[in-house]
Amino acid sequence: MNRIEKLIAELCPNGVEWKKLGEVAELKRGTPITKGKIVNGEIPVIAGGRQPAYFHNEYNREGETIVVAGSGDYAGYVSYWNKPIFVSDAFSIKAKVGIIITKYLYYYLLNKQEVIHSKKKGSGVPHVHIGDIISFPIPIPPLPIQEEIVKILDTFTELEAELEAELEARKKQYEYYRNKLLTPVEHKGRWFLNGVEVEWKKLGEVGTLIRGSGLQKKDFVPEGVGCIHYGQIYTYYGNFADKTISFVSETLAKKFKKAKKGDVLISGVSENVEDICKPLGWFGDEICISGDMFAFRHNQNTKFITYLLQTSDFKKYKERYAQGTKVIRVKSEKILEYNIPLPPLSEQERIVAILDKFDALVNDLTAGLPAEIKARRKQYEYYRNKLLNFNRYHCRIDSRRGNCKEDS
Repeated sequence: MNRIEKLIAELCPNGVEWKKLGEVAELKRGTPITKGKIVNGEIPVIAGGRQPAYFHNEYNREGETIVVAGSGDYAGYVSYWNKPIFVSDAFSIKAKVGIIITKYLYYYLLNKQEVIHSKKKGSGVPHVHIGDIISFPIPIPPLPIQEEIVKILDTFTELEAELEAELEARKKQYEYYRNKLLTPVEHKGRWFLNGVEVEWKKLGEVGTLIRGSGLQKKDFVPEGVGCIHYGQIYTYYGNFADKTISFVSETLAKKFKKAKKGDVLISGVSENVEDICKPLGWFGDEICISGDMFAFRHNQNTKFITYLLQTSDFKKYKERYAQGTKVIRVKSEKILEYNIPLPPLSEQERIVAILDKFDALVNDLTAGLPAEIKARRKQYEYYRNKLLNFNRYHCRIDSRRGNCKEDS
């Protein structure tokens, strides 16, 4: 920051010039392409999401490119690429050399991500168009200042990337041990889990599924009786919870089905196979649950059941019985037919104690790697906002002296 402050004091003590985005960069619409025309390759196809939609064998942009997603839930999402890409349902931004550095412009637009998202239009599928941001005001400090800002912010993003990579490695380690601890082995016609004999039972033999009722997001109120909507199971919650982020009025709560402490909540609908049947161990007071989800009520260890429904074996099982394309479901009777290895409760508790340590490391937002990543991200956002907050002036040329004066 001292280096930046010295440069600002030296090069632009009275503020910096601001220009419209369209004056400092070329904005260009992507080329529509359907999945049927895709030829499998290594070129990312950038469309309306935060990740590549798929991969193609041709590109229509290369070099440093900023891309803004054009439509869908993530319309307006800003991303940076420094390799050949195919821009489809999106538009690209190419910085004009000598005026602005691409990475600096990317960081500035990223700092205004919420503002860009607010430009979404459309009652059905929301869109963000070039015309929505082409007049967006951009501060243009001298290039040495831009370079220094990029250098500082790149350091933050690299540190965060290292932590993300470590977290991903830990998650794989966690999945490995979860599968190992919860996969029985056969010996002479008997089955053992970590040396302890188990019996096989269907989920329907150890509990019942309670289907939720018509709770909708429009029913939410600031406070009242806790409730969970099925989509929140895989968009907000981790593996376990004892408090809700949503509530309904006490009057309305009387109409809805309830989940109790110890139930395992299961999502009944999703847009992909990964999220279908995602479990959430519930440890709080009685709450309301929406339709398209279930409360599995049982007499076993809640965490043990929750962990079982995350194993590779259950993932393969739900993939086999998942139905639908845009909306995916697994019938409740199929969920209840799933066979689980059931050791004594004491062994269930021992396994849970081991897996809880891994879970805290990779999923707990108050401790472990997620907490460190969250702290780094806040620090990065703080400095990004501080570094990109410039005083503004409009430059006019004094024809007699050939220098810049601040407009009144």
